[in-house]
Amino acid sequence: MEKLKILLPKGRIYQNVIALLSGAGIKVDLPERAYRPTVNQDDLEAKVMKPQNIGKLLELGSHDVGFTGRDWIQETNADVEEIMDLGFDKVRIVAAVPNALDDKTLAERKVIVATEYEQIARRWLESRKQEFLIVRTYGATEVFPPDDADMIIDNTATGRTLMENGLRIVDTILTSSTCMFASKKALQDPAKKQKIMELKMLFEAVLDARDRVMLEMNCTKEKFDDLVKGIPAMRSPTVSPLYGDNGYAIKIAVKKGDVPTLLPRLRELGATDILEYELRKVL
Repeated sequence: MEKLKILLPKGRIYQNVIALLSGAGIKVDLPERAYRPTVNQDDLEAKVMKPQNIGKLLELGSHDVGFTGRDWIQETNADVEEIMDLGFDKVRIVAAVPNALDDKTLAERKVIVATEYEQIARRWLESRKQEFLIVRTYGATEVFPPDDADMIIDNTATGRTLMENGLRIVDTILTSSTCMFASKKALQDPAKKQKIMELKMLFEAVLDARDRVMLEMNCTKEKFDDLVKGIPAMRSPTVSPLYGDNGYAIKIAVKKGDVPTLLPRLRELGATDILEYELRKVL
């Protein structure tokens, strides 16, 4: 089979993508200042590119799968297929102005807008019938107002940096997170499509496991029915008899967020020798 060509995002989202691949058993080794990492799978080939470029490269069909933010797909208007939302590196693309600039004044003037997202900004401003002039930025967009811009359109995770620079958000234009995208050309190839769907299955298993833990416990025969009825599980708990027929060992996979309230409840129901451990994949 021809190798599946994968584009990895350079910059802040790289480590999260690499951790996901590692969790799926795919080891990526990138030497310093290199752009073509080695991969421990013979059917995969990787290259590191800026997130802004990944969508268009997939559209051209020179690569098969890539990881980038949904914001850059919309900004470049790339014609690609979203395979799955990985759910990390969540940001909002927002319009923000200096605190001193009121909405009435903003609506009446031709605004200078500083942004890395020229196309997203243009579409949003035109939809508001706002007169504008766009200044393309290359990072540190929040420092442009008030001297060099009336407004910025930028990404933010918490909004804290904007507040620290005396800016207020006037609108959230879109939300974005890191996603897995595929070229339409690759999806027309049955072998590549199968491999892409296999990767998706592995990633879903890794992400699901991150949100769960395994709880293992013992209980007596007398407590068994009450305990099993009172515990959650993905389907039904795994149960096996203890040595000497002295009770049962029970395993359940549960949401991490349920553990603080669940552990006291298990003790009340008669569970003993409770163990908690991480999962690697959940299929």
